[in-house]
Amino acid sequence: MDFALVPERTALINIDLQNCFVEGYPLSAPDALAVMDRVNRLAVACRVAGIQVIHVSHVLRADGSNMGMLGEMVPLVKTGIINKGAPSAALHKQLAVDPKDILLDKPRFGGFHGTDLELILRTRGIDTVIISGVTTNVCCETTAREAMVRDFHVVFLSDATATFGMGGVSAAELQKATLATVGFLSAEVLSVDELIQKLNRGAPASEV
Repeated sequence: MDFALVPERTALINIDLQNCFVEGYPLSAPDALAVMDRVNRLAVACRVAGIQVIHVSHVLRADGSNMGMLGEMVPLVKTGIINKGAPSAALHKQLAVDPKDILLDKPRFGGFHGTDLELILRTRGIDTVIISGVTTNVCCETTAREAMVRDFHVVFLSDATATFGMGGVSAAELQKATLATVGFLSAEVLSVDELIQKLNRGAPASEV
């Protein structure tokens, strides 16, 4: 796959770059801080090019009343770790957020489920989304699949996504398997540098 990247029809969607998934918690991805640096660098390039940046957070109601099965499947959720207002649920302080960026809360793994993300994208004429963040094989992959089945072109970042080990499988193994699956079925898989190069190739010489 080699999707055309038209800035005004593209959005960068950063998934769950929150304290609990980035640093110091049981659900934190070991490589999340490195991912954050790459995401911040890419977001600068996207804003300059005119690509909309959206920061999506996995957040439940402050009282946890919309927890549902999520609490049964992930018992740590019952502690309120992703409840609205909890410090653990806040965006990490190292994530660079611009006033023109869009902030969006989602109650489940995918960015489209129970949110107005699709409305935001369609209203802006966006047909291509770039996925970054954590965790690669859960919320990032779910959002990529949701986007593809809604007929959005998807670019999935190989080095601006990260996960942690699960079920006896290492983070590196899960990362590799997810990138292979997503690249086969749902998205064009690129590194941040490859994406920036692709973006520059499509820009007028004065903007490169």
